[in-house]
Amino acid sequence: MVAGGLLLPSAASAQQADGERLFRQRCGTCHSLEPGQNRVGPHLSGVIGRTSGSVEGARYSAALREAGIVWERGTLDSFLAAPRQRVPGTSMTVGVPNAAQRAAIIGYLEGAVAQ
Repeated sequence: MVAGGLLLPSAASAQQADGERLFRQRCGTCHSLEPGQNRVGPHLSGVIGRTSGSVEGARYSAALREAGIVWERGTLDSFLAAPRQRVPGTSMTVGVPNAAQRAAIIGYLEGAVAQ
């Protein structure tokens, strides 16, 4: 049983590394994890628990500002799967249709917030 427990940190580390890679590839052009560093999209530092459209100085569509979504695992998953279906009128066009990739990115965002 102990051996199985020893594998978990490696699996978690591998998922975090995969999530970081996917974040950089799929999200990093438009989003930063540095607080206050908005790009085309808002920074994602502290995104877990934050209300959509609430980052000071970030450019949002009216649809996202008014959506009132609180970002957590489920809402991020549905938004990232199909942003324009989840929030019609959003300016975010890039979706992540692959569920495993979405899970890895969301896990990375959760872990990045915890640091």
